[in-house]
Amino acid sequence: MTLATRQTLSLTLRALLSLWRQPWFVAITLVQPIIWLLLFGALFKKIIEIPGFHGGSYIAFLAPGIVVMTAMFNSAWSGMALIDDINRGVTSRFLVTPVRREALIAGRILKEAVVVVIQSLIIVGLALIVGASFPGGVGGVAALFVVSALLGAAFGALSNGFGLIMRQEEALIGATQFILLPLTFLSTVFIEANLMPRWMAHVADFNPVNWAVIAGRAATSSNPDWGLAASRAGFLVALLAVCLAFATRAFRSYQRSV
Repeated sequence: MTLATRQTLSLTLRALLSLWRQPWFVAITLVQPIIWLLLFGALFKKIIEIPGFHGGSYIAFLAPGIVVMTAMFNSAWSGMALIDDINRGVTSRFLVTPVRREALIAGRILKEAVVVVIQSLIIVGLALIVGASFPGGVGGVAALFVVSALLGAAFGALSNGFGLIMRQEEALIGATQFILLPLTFLSTVFIEANLMPRWMAHVADFNPVNWAVIAGRAATSSNPDWGLAASRAGFLVALLAVCLAFATRAFRSYQRSV
């Protein structure tokens, strides 16, 4: 095991132990997706009767989108914890240690991926209870978790980069909301692409949220399209690499400023 890997795992464990001291955080962040799944799913369950909608259950259609949306929203707040560490002087103390700067970012991102998997398990379990099904089986659900974790990690890295640049929670909240809401509604989280306005469907083709939703639905369907799922997962891996590079560069910029 390389030094960078050991440092990353140590920092991930530190972040998870911090989360362990406030376990209600995971539960609280599940309130909104549960509302989306149960209330929104019940409110629009008749949408399957619209000509052109392919699916027997709106809950089953909605569930992968909610898993992906939850991963994105929760990971996008990762920069808040980093700003808190900056304000308390924790980050400055790390900078005088030999720990690699990449590990300081990767440790936080890996922790977000773990949280995404835990929350995804809860959402999928709840969806099964209310009548959803995942014909793709365990493998398909696992693939849904993987693409959700990739998307969450990418947005977590982006959030950390913004946090290092802005260093103010209010500014980070504004920037995050400015990005997350359009990406959510310019995707197929709630509706099929063929029922969207043409320009929105075209934009969705370049939307990373939509990549994860498409991959998740392709993997959990009765006839899994693994080629489609793998291609969209590849796009997400590329996005993650770009976001990690951005966050690492922002960290080095922050280091020069202190």
